[in-house]
Amino acid sequence: KMAGSSSPWTGSAYLFLQSTCKTIALPSLYESSQKKPSVFKALKQALADSTGSVNGVDMLKVHCSHPHLIVQLRFCRQENCRRFLRSYREGALQKSLQSHLQLFLDTTTVPLEVELKAGSEHLDKMLKDEDRCLECIYREKPDRLPDEEITELEECLKSLTLHHSTNNNVAGKDCSSLKCPSQPYPPQGSSLSTQLTFIFQGQQFDNRTITPDDHQKFAKSVSKKWKQVGRSLQRSCRALRDPAIDTVALEYEREGLYEQAYQMLLRFIQSEGKRATIARLVTALEENGLVSLAEELLGLHSSEECS
Repeated sequence: KMAGSSSPWTGSAYLFLQSTCKTIALPSLYESSQKKPSVFKALKQALADSTGSVNGVDMLKVHCSHPHLIVQLRFCRQENCRRFLRSYREGALQKSLQSHLQLFLDTTTVPLEVELKAGSEHLDKMLKDEDRCLECIYREKPDRLPDEEITELEECLKSLTLHHSTNNNVAGKDCSSLKCPSQPYPPQGSSLSTQLTFIFQGQQFDNRTITPDDHQKFAKSVSKKWKQVGRSLQRSCRALRDPAIDTVALEYEREGLYEQAYQMLLRFIQSEGKRATIARLVTALEENGLVSLAEELLGLHSSEECS
């Protein structure tokens, strides 16, 4: 049923990386605020090479466990996972990682040892049996959304790519720390989420982060339109892009609409961190005709009036 299932194909695996050069410790490089963006970019580029697409595989978290750098991966399509496995088996991923690390770290060759695991299974021992590897990865469902640090690095890389598209090497050098100016995706028709205030119905409001009270009020009142609000938020939030919303609907179908809405917004808040602002939520509510709920969240009237 794995290939023929109508539900989205998702799976997870861990990629273990270790430099065999005594003078190069990948965990130490990743823990350095100056080197971290360069290591991240090398990982991103190599993974894109392995699947033939920038979105072929997602990094959910990078763990530093000396002497290993451990990358948690998420695959959302079986064909992308298959391409990745072939690239890994043929040694192309390893070579790509080595060349990108050499380029972005501006160093000599970076010899690597790689290992791939899915749960307790060591996939290196079964690489010739591609379907078995796919089955192991498919059984390991992702247990998290992309780490906030990953999201910040993604945005930093995207921002630099936009500004320096004529010189790809600049990104690794200019993005020297996680405090680099990261531009979130602005929701359509609203101001950037980094602004301190926003206008709603002619009034000015503080653009605060979403509070636990907002979260509960939203889940209680949004009802069946939670998916529509999620679709509006997904344009500016990677964690809600397909098939995330449908996955939430399936996982929490028994718990009902409140829990589905609550879990969807929780993914938004966890992924976006400080960028999960009330302005972005209000904009999404407006787009879907939920003005009364927006007014309630902004304290313009009570929940009794809203219902």
